[in-house]
Amino acid sequence: MTRRAVVIGAGHYLPERIVENAEFEATLDTSDEWIRSRSGIERRHFAAEDETTSQMATRAAEAALKSAGRSASEVDAIILATSTADLTFPSAATMVQSQLGMTNGFAFDVQAVCAGFVYALSNANALIASGQADRVLVIGAETFSRIMDWTDRSTCVLFGDGAGALLLEAQNGAGTADDRGILATDLNSDGRYKDLLYVDGGVSTQSTGHLRMQGNQVFRHAVEKLAATAHTALARAGASAEDVDWIVPHQANIRIIQGTAKKMGLSMDKVVVTVQDHGNTSAASIPLALSVGVERGQIKPGNLIVTEAIGGGLAWGAVVLRW
Repeated sequence: MTRRAVVIGAGHYLPERIVENAEFEATLDTSDEWIRSRSGIERRHFAAEDETTSQMATRAAEAALKSAGRSASEVDAIILATSTADLTFPSAATMVQSQLGMTNGFAFDVQAVCAGFVYALSNANALIASGQADRVLVIGAETFSRIMDWTDRSTCVLFGDGAGALLLEAQNGAGTADDRGILATDLNSDGRYKDLLYVDGGVSTQSTGHLRMQGNQVFRHAVEKLAATAHTALARAGASAEDVDWIVPHQANIRIIQGTAKKMGLSMDKVVVTVQDHGNTSAASIPLALSVGVERGQIKPGNLIVTEAIGGGLAWGAVVLRW
């Protein structure tokens, strides 16, 4: 028997404020048509002034627990993927732990920008497979609206806020690609590409900074690296692209999503797309899309799913799992 990390619950949270593309026309040289044609984004959600990453993460976690029929006291660990934590320290994950009323287990943050949730899932899988935890809450949550340069039309129209969460539970499988749960992971990074996507501030510079991106270069790396990491993870799982029921990609840009699917030889009919409604929510985008895919009735038990993401670092990776 093989110990697997199986998804038993999914949930998400989006702030109340919805920002349509047209809202940017008053302050920027842009238009709804320009934003849609280049990104596929139609609207996004922005957190309220007093709303924090940990609060949104907690709401998503509560939804995941409810869908799983589990309580916070049954959770052994929380892994929160975020680049926009409430404070420098402690981790936002420990704040979620407190807000959930958990006094047991452990919690920590993972920071790999848009690839953060893939990294967090891989860590959760390792904890469960090794027997260090039986149930792990894996959350992606971001308030990217706090680090936007509102004069830069090439970036500020692309990002949004939100949170998504999965509850993983240890279950025994046969050790084949037919098992439920995480079947394989693939993680990568290359620090030589830092200047393609970064925030020009931080603790050591005593400034929050703003997001900076060389969009064309990120696009070029994204399609190639995302398709490659997905194929690597599928091979490790003993599966191929033909076996995939759904790709649930990082929701950054519809053209990247389309390009990756094409390179993998898969139809867009097999891709869960939410970028039009949420924009790029960084580490939150994959769990958000998974939860929405379940709500829509797209993702069903037994489906073979590939999630892949790339973000600042550059950092990228993929996870293959059976729902």
